[in-house]
Amino acid sequence: MRRYSRLEHKDLILWQKAFDLAVAAYGACAALPRTEAFGLASQMRRAASSIPSNIAEGYARKSPREYLYFLRVARGSTAELETHLLLAHSVGYISDESIVTVLQEQTLEVERILRAVIGATARRQQ
Repeated sequence: MRRYSRLEHKDLILWQKAFDLAVAAYGACAALPRTEAFGLASQMRRAASSIPSNIAEGYARKSPREYLYFLRVARGSTAELETHLLLAHSVGYISDESIVTVLQEQTLEVERILRAVIGATARRQQ
């Protein structure tokens, strides 16, 4: 049986970056019109919160196989959030370029780290 360190999910750089992205996405939702409260804003919040949540859940399972599964779910949520951000910007709901740029950079960074961790975890399983 593989031994795990006493680190918690909150100690993972990946989780920290994903959490920061979720906070930023929630902030961006405040700029959306009230008519989108149950539409795009709700979808963005769910996708954003899903990323660090799935990283945490997978890490807590203490099984590389389950961790890998939840990392892949988090990666899907990252793509979903990116799509919602692009849509919100394209239709003019988020017009501030600096907000869009920062969110896109954070999303790409989380995606890059997720790809690396997924790859390393998958190789360890072989």
